[in-house]
Amino acid sequence: MKVVGTGTRVLNFLIDTLLVFIISFTFAKWYNFHVMYWGYPPFPPYAFFFVSLFVYYLIFESIWRKTPGKWLSISKVVNKEGKKASFFQVLVRSLVRLTVIDMFFIPFLDGRTLHDFLSGTYVVEA
Repeated sequence: MKVVGTGTRVLNFLIDTLLVFIISFTFAKWYNFHVMYWGYPPFPPYAFFFVSLFVYYLIFESIWRKTPGKWLSISKVVNKEGKKASFFQVLVRSLVRLTVIDMFFIPFLDGRTLHDFLSGTYVVEA
């Protein structure tokens, strides 16, 4: 079990964030159409981003153990034993990702992010 480096994690982050942005932007435009024509209550654009971010990571990591960014970098999410992370672990990962301070813990947690540390998971080469 070889843990991936910071460069791979940055690549994963950039690819996945771009995809989440596209998904949330599309969903926000679709919803705003309904706000305009049917009088639904409006939501701020960042709400669509955070909901999309949570659902994106929850679905991809709980079913396939990897996101499209991890597919490109040939890495996956595992637990301490190197096996598939449980749904609860993926849920914790997805929830902690919603915090802005998540990535700032890398220097203090031996190269791991806060969502890895709190969920007991690792990103390793597939």
